[in-house]
Amino acid sequence: MKKNPYQITLNRAFRDVIAGCAEPGDGRQTTWINPEIQKLYTSLYYCGNAHSIEVWKDRKLVGGLYGVSLGGAFFGESMFSRETDASKIALVYLVGLLRKHKYRLLDTQFKTPHLERFGAFEIVRAVYLQMLEDAIKAHTSPFSHYPHWDELLEDVLSLQPITQMS
Repeated sequence: MKKNPYQITLNRAFRDVIAGCAEPGDGRQTTWINPEIQKLYTSLYYCGNAHSIEVWKDRKLVGGLYGVSLGGAFFGESMFSRETDASKIALVYLVGLLRKHKYRLLDTQFKTPHLERFGAFEIVRAVYLQMLEDAIKAHTSPFSHYPHWDELLEDVLSLQPITQMS
């Protein structure tokens, strides 16, 4: 990330990001992101409740992610990558953006080894429901665009690990 090989944008190519997430990939011919799902999430985007982070290289979309924002909770729906680490970089920027806007919960839906590397962990249902209720009630500043990516990158790169293993 310090080399900064990509340009990052927010909410500039939502339809392209969701289409990228819906593309067949290694070991999968189809995804759950069918045309109806794309249409519904795009409607949420136009209402200001769904967001995308786009990763560009040489003016081509090479990765990104999208999700839904509700109060202080962000529900990550899917990500894709056409270049090495592009989706990982989108995720790091998303975490920085959520921290900057005082979000309380990033729901990744599944705990995968990939997400565990970034500090994801499972929460028991009762605790999750309480965290979700608190997050949805939270007042956060909405993000429709973010012009200060360099500043955000500095914040992200300076983050100290927030998890420990004993």
